[in-house]
Amino acid sequence: MTVTIAQAQAASALEATDARVLLRHALGVDAVYLIAHAGDALKAEQQKQFAALAERRRAGEPVAYITGTREFYGLEFAVTPAVLIPRPETELLVEWALEHIAPAAQPRVLDLGTGSGCIALSLAHERPRAQLCAVDCSEAALDVARSNAQRHRIGNVTFLHSDWFAALGTQRFDCIVSNPPYIAAGDAHLAQGDLRFEPAGALSSGKDGLDAICLIVTAAPQYLQAGGWLVFEHGYDQAARCRARLEAAGFTQVFSHCDLAGIERISGGRLDAIPSKS
Repeated sequence: MTVTIAQAQAASALEATDARVLLRHALGVDAVYLIAHAGDALKAEQQKQFAALAERRRAGEPVAYITGTREFYGLEFAVTPAVLIPRPETELLVEWALEHIAPAAQPRVLDLGTGSGCIALSLAHERPRAQLCAVDCSEAALDVARSNAQRHRIGNVTFLHSDWFAALGTQRFDCIVSNPPYIAAGDAHLAQGDLRFEPAGALSSGKDGLDAICLIVTAAPQYLQAGGWLVFEHGYDQAARCRARLEAAGFTQVFSHCDLAGIERISGGRLDAIPSKS
């Protein structure tokens, strides 16, 4: 039976966006091709490949893990089940950092829990004079991040296996960014949708979801230069608690910014002076 591109999408029982992405992946074409060739007949092998991909998606597997890629801040990143899937709301973190890193500057920037490397590599791509250090406690995640650096020929990022700050020694940075785990352990969302397939350690952090954030905020002054900034992503209802933690840790100019949905998505602050050793 002859099946056209348009018919295959319609018959897949998937959301239109998912069907298009999977069909593009099966055919090795771009979105424009699908539109221009909607009436073209699929070969039997192409039908078989698309049907297999659609079945995986109907079983709940994330599209990004099926195709092995996800776009973030204009770049395509390889992703595997070893890393979180980059999400559009995290681009707010990149945008904020770019606003505070002048194109001619040569700051040292630390990305904590880099995962796929999407934050560090996006910053490094936009600010080639900056020096990025991307750390993660997962060697598998670092392998993915390194592959993404090679994919985009980005050379101003170093990768370090570290449990947060543990392997950084006496290094100090002009800016620290992070998208840490911030979902409360036992949250019902962890058993729903794409989150079921993503690495649990990169998603949840303690009873209220704030364990990692509290660790980062408390330790960050030891790794920031005077005048340096800390900024991180957090949950939809955590902004006020994050600001309170930042203020308690000695940060000034504490802020929270909203994403496009109007949700307070990132918070941060400035370290005016390096704290004296007690």
